[in-house]
Amino acid sequence: MSVEFIFRLIGMVLFGILGVYIGETIANISDPNNLLYYQILVGLVGALAGLILTPFLTTRPVKALRVVLGRVSVQTLLGGLLGLMAGLILAALLAFPLSLLPKPFGNILPFVGALLFSYLGVMVFIMRQNEILSLFRINLATKSPPEPPSAESSRTILLDTSVIIDGRIADIARTGFLMGSLLIPRFVLNELQYIADSPDSLRRQRGRRGLEVLAQLQKNATLPVRISDIDVEGVREVDDKLVILARQLRAPILTNDYNLNRVAELQGVAVLNVNELANAVKSILLPGEALNVNIIQEGKEPGQGVGYLDDGTMVVVEDGRDHINRNVFVIVTKVLQTAAGRMIFTRLADKHDLEEMNR
Repeated sequence: MSVEFIFRLIGMVLFGILGVYIGETIANISDPNNLLYYQILVGLVGALAGLILTPFLTTRPVKALRVVLGRVSVQTLLGGLLGLMAGLILAALLAFPLSLLPKPFGNILPFVGALLFSYLGVMVFIMRQNEILSLFRINLATKSPPEPPSAESSRTILLDTSVIIDGRIADIARTGFLMGSLLIPRFVLNELQYIADSPDSLRRQRGRRGLEVLAQLQKNATLPVRISDIDVEGVREVDDKLVILARQLRAPILTNDYNLNRVAELQGVAVLNVNELANAVKSILLPGEALNVNIIQEGKEPGQGVGYLDDGTMVVVEDGRDHINRNVFVIVTKVLQTAAGRMIFTRLADKHDLEEMNR
C-alpha cells in the first residue's frame, strides 16, 4: 500500500465528513425536510473530491519539491538558509518600530517586512554564496591546523558508462595520474548490465568488456572504486542523472562521450575527457622532422600511403602507395588537428634528407 493511496483514503474521509456538514447547512437553508438526502449527496461528492484532489494537495507537491531540491547544490541550499535566517532576524528587529505606526500600517508592515527581508536575504546570499562560504572556510582554516590530504578527503570522480566500456580508464588509473576515488552510481551499473544482456552481439560484447574493466578497476589498489546506490529522482536519462549528481557532489565526470561533455560544461560541471587526454599526450611533430613509419594501406588520394604511429596517430605519406608493408623514412610537411584526432602529412625522404639524418 503506497503512501499516496493512504493519503487518498484519509482525504476521502475528511472531505466526506466536511461534505456532510455542508449538506446539512444547505438543507437547513433550502429544504429542512430532506436533511438526510442533502447530507448523503454532498457527503459522497466530498468523498469523491477528496479521493481525487488529496494527492495534489499533499504528496504531489512534496515530490515536486524533492525533485527541485535534488537539482540544487548543497552550497546553494546552505546560502539560501543563511540568507533566510539573516532576513528573519532583520525583520524581527524592525517589527516593533513598524508596529508603532498608525493603523492600518502598524498591523500590515511588520508582516510585509518579514516577507520582504526574507526574500532579499535569500536572494543576496544565493548570489554571493561563493564569497560568503569562502569566509567561513578561511575562518575555520585559521582556527585549526591544516591536515595532510588523504585519499578519503580528495575529490570524487563520477564514471560514465561510455568510459567504462572504452577500457582505457583501467590503464589510466594504474598509472596513478588520477587522484581521489572513482564513484560508479547504481544507475550506471544497471545500464552497463542492460548492455551486457542485449540481444545484439556487438552491444553484448561491449557491455561484458565494461564489466571486465570494472573488475580490473576494483583490483587496482592505487585508486579506490566505490559503487553507490545514490540516485536522482524525477529524471530518467542516465546522462541527465550524472550531470545533476555531479552538481550535487561538486565532482567531475570522467567520460569520452562528446554530447555529455558539452551538456555538462554548459551546466558548469567539470569534465575529464579521455579522448582529450589521449590527444594531449600524443607526440608533437613539426614540419621538417623525420619519421620512420610502416605504410600499411592506401590513402584516399591517388598514390598516397597510410601508416600509424605507436600512439595511433595517422600518417599520410605522399607517393607512398608503392611502399605498402615496408618501413620508410618520411619528412613531415604538415600537421592537421581534427575533431577525430591529429593527422600528419609527410613525403618520402630523399637522399639529401637521409644524409642530413646520418650526420
